[in-house]
Amino acid sequence: MSTQTRDEGLYDYALREPRLPAPENRENDNIGIPIEARLEMYEMQQLLRQFEKRAYDMFLQNLVKGTSHLSLGQEAVATGFGRVMRPDDFTFATYRGHAHTLSRGADPGAVLAELLGRENGILKGKGGSMHLTSVEHGMMGSYAIIGAHLTIANGAAWSARMRGTDQVAVCFFGDGTTNIGAFHEALNLAAIWDLPVVFVCENNLWMEYTPIDLITAVANPAADRASAYGLEGIVVDGNDADAVYQVATQAIGRARRGEGPSLIEAQTYREQGHSRADPAKYRPPAEVQAWKERDPIPMYHERLLRLGVPEGDLSTIQQDVARRVDEATEFAKGGAVPGEQHLLTDVWADGGSAWRN
Repeated sequence: MSTQTRDEGLYDYALREPRLPAPENRENDNIGIPIEARLEMYEMQQLLRQFEKRAYDMFLQNLVKGTSHLSLGQEAVATGFGRVMRPDDFTFATYRGHAHTLSRGADPGAVLAELLGRENGILKGKGGSMHLTSVEHGMMGSYAIIGAHLTIANGAAWSARMRGTDQVAVCFFGDGTTNIGAFHEALNLAAIWDLPVVFVCENNLWMEYTPIDLITAVANPAADRASAYGLEGIVVDGNDADAVYQVATQAIGRARRGEGPSLIEAQTYREQGHSRADPAKYRPPAEVQAWKERDPIPMYHERLLRLGVPEGDLSTIQQDVARRVDEATEFAKGGAVPGEQHLLTDVWADGGSAWRN
């Protein structure tokens, strides 16, 4: 059996057949979502986009501490679910969690300050970009260990069951997580126990630097495995906030009624590299260009125009968001660098088991 070498193109992913997006579904113009809700989702997508662009600029200025993982191009997923969730529901996200934190109502200034490692950050500068958490907003953490938070989301859903509430846990993860053992363990247990949890795979096609289709036996890494756990395989256009909103409404409503978990695969695309250290030159140019043409924000902008929203109203929203991001930037830059007095705060005094009992 012959083995292809690196020089022969085994790792030249640009030579693979590009995965192209589905065409825009204009039928979603008329799926019954109130125009007020749509305007708020447009505003949220603008906030997520402008916030992360500013975060990128500040990273280049060496102001952001550590690395950062942006979700530019994926804003519709966080927006659609954030709009449906109640304030007391739970969100669990990966290290690519800026959008999910903001979509739950966290203050942009405090989030940006956290990226800068400042005292006025949402975690007082201790968490940084990869560990954003805001319990008061239902954002129960961003997790750097791939797949770890799926099992924790099950725990939050189980707690809601035990406490007799109708809270729902929504857990976001990338396509690479579907090949991690915790994914299968979490899905199996959630199905057996009928837990009020919604698992959302943000399939952006690339598992860091590796295309997911090259190392996965099925075409849809999440949805095609749902049947193994007695669940419906749900695929949604992750670049269409209205489509995401509709699927989120159904899945969250189902969980809230005690009808068990759901697994949703939102097909989307990150417009930039895996992290700020990644120029993403390995992706096929045709694929990148096709997905840029399906950018969720210009597409949603055009939909609102078709629905009769004046261009001036949309421009006003963009300008208001730009002002908020500028204010957030000044707030973040104005924060103090944490001093030594904070080193031993918000941590367990020792590593013993006493705190668990």
